[in-house]
Amino acid sequence: MVGVTAVDPSRTGATAASSASPPKPARSGKSLALALIAGAAGAAVVLLASGRTWAKATAVVAQGQLPQTASGQDVTGVPGALAIVGLAALVALFAVRGASRTVVAVLLALSGLGTVVGAYLGISDTAALREKAATATGLSDAGVQDVSHTFWPWVAVVGGLLLLVAGVLALLYGRHWPAMSARYERAGAAPRSPRRSAAADPDRPEEMWKSLDRGEDPTR
Repeated sequence: MVGVTAVDPSRTGATAASSASPPKPARSGKSLALALIAGAAGAAVVLLASGRTWAKATAVVAQGQLPQTASGQDVTGVPGALAIVGLAALVALFAVRGASRTVVAVLLALSGLGTVVGAYLGISDTAALREKAATATGLSDAGVQDVSHTFWPWVAVVGGLLLLVAGVLALLYGRHWPAMSARYERAGAAPRSPRRSAAADPDRPEEMWKSLDRGEDPTR
């Protein structure tokens, strides 16, 4: 007869589940690397795009036409400011733990979302061009024509999306990431023993006087 061995179904299910799910350290390591790359790249892209030309136009004056340009900072300072906030939040993630890390992750995600909205609203904005035209011509109602927009606002939108991705990853996996304070702790470091002064040599009088100055008994 063939023997039949009973198998605990709960143990079998647990073994299958453990083999199917990836280890938590590997998953948290990948999410940490992706969040760092996305957050740093997103902030850098937004700051770069904010300093570039977003819109071009010409202002009509009596002598002819004056070309006018508006950078991202002229159109809106929101993306650049939020990129700095997001970068600071990305660094602060590794200095806090627990609920504080969740709060910082939310701040990072909101920075990315606000950057996306601010950059998107500046794609077709012409207020900065009209303001520059009024300054150049001295006329408060100076108009602009031949208005065109560059691709840099869309680049800022992409950078904001990267910041948003970093914030979402921090919300989902940030509780498993290491903290900066724990990384540099010395585990199991033995306390240092106090240094003992060398015994005074009775054949050298100067050593005996030094022992007396230290409050030690040179005869021991």
